[in-house]
Amino acid sequence: MKAMLDLVARHKSGQACGIYSVCSAHPLVIEAACVHAVQTGLDVLLIEATCNQVNQDGGYTGMRPGDFRDFVYAIAREAGLPVERVLLGGDHLGPNPWTGLPADEAMAKAEVLIEQYVAAGFRKIHADCSMSCADDPTPLPEDVVARRAARLIKVAEATQRRVGGEACVYVIGTEVPVPGGAAEDLPELEATTPEAARTTLEAHRVIFAEEGLADAWTRVIAIVVQPGVEFDHHKVIDYDRAKAARLRGALDDQAHVVFEAHSTDYQTPQALKALVEDHFAILKVGPGVTFALREALWALDAIEREWIGEDRASGLRHVAIARMTAEPRNWAKYYHATGADLRFDLQYSLSDRIRYYWPDPSIVSAQAQMFANLTDNPPPMALISQYLPGANAALRDAAFPPTPTNLVIAHIGATLEAYRAACTPEPE
Repeated sequence: MKAMLDLVARHKSGQACGIYSVCSAHPLVIEAACVHAVQTGLDVLLIEATCNQVNQDGGYTGMRPGDFRDFVYAIAREAGLPVERVLLGGDHLGPNPWTGLPADEAMAKAEVLIEQYVAAGFRKIHADCSMSCADDPTPLPEDVVARRAARLIKVAEATQRRVGGEACVYVIGTEVPVPGGAAEDLPELEATTPEAARTTLEAHRVIFAEEGLADAWTRVIAIVVQPGVEFDHHKVIDYDRAKAARLRGALDDQAHVVFEAHSTDYQTPQALKALVEDHFAILKVGPGVTFALREALWALDAIEREWIGEDRASGLRHVAIARMTAEPRNWAKYYHATGADLRFDLQYSLSDRIRYYWPDPSIVSAQAQMFANLTDNPPPMALISQYLPGANAALRDAAFPPTPTNLVIAHIGATLEAYRAACTPEPE
């Protein structure tokens, strides 16, 4: 992970540079990220999987770490992005998928998780042991969190030595909601205090030293804290750099540590830029890009119905809502509305629980039919511009045909471009 170490060194030297991390397992999102990286000349593309998406049991994607690596690399090669420019990371790696078990059992499974991620070539590891297991107090004491993280990083270090390749870099700290979504209705958020950030760092440093992980500590590149940004189903809490002013200097005496910002989805381009300037040099985006995917698919659904008629259309939108209604397990804990309000949340909630349903066979079939219909019966530019004006313009500028896939990729690319611009220093 020399690329990550070099990035942090440049940022700590005074450059307002950063990197964004795409946290998604959808093939069109991964393809869009790879195409965008090629088109913009991105040095490296960071793609991460969470413990819930990808684990030894298959996660909700059905993929194990090696499967996800092969999946991403195949898409990168097809897009013309050398796999050497793709960095793989694991997000929230720890016992979270197994918190219903006693801690000893959950942590044993987390060790297998870490071993499989590192063996598969993932080298950016966020060790997250903040969640309480079945026999734990709530919340967990800081030293317990740190000691469990050290336990997992020991496994990562041993695995890397066994399989070879670059040494891992690590992210610690977890002052964000657990993976899977924020609370239904968020109040205004306070940024993490500098005292809390320093306490977390010091607790981990001491325990790493006790556990013989002094060398690994030099590769702890980031701490996850709360900059005061988040989103719930219907609103976004925008970054207010004045509220995070005290936090900005908390890492001035840490030569190799920056902040990692989670839940930056839906932030404005200006806010993303300010976050990087304020030392949140790693920006995570997940629901924001799958929300853009859904926007593009709904636009294509509208184009299809208008262009070829309801009787011949795939009905993708109807199929997706019907499947979500029939199988509520991935949204029932989050959406509590009824009737028209529930139908709205199923489609448009910013927490984007619909992303869990794209692999459903009925939805996959409907999407394939829609793409085929629009490929066999290309809609006119005026209709494309009506529903996807930005993507239409981008494809015309690039002289690319407005195929369904290209339109989706271009629409997602606009979201990714805001992140790329935020992570790029202004020319001197």
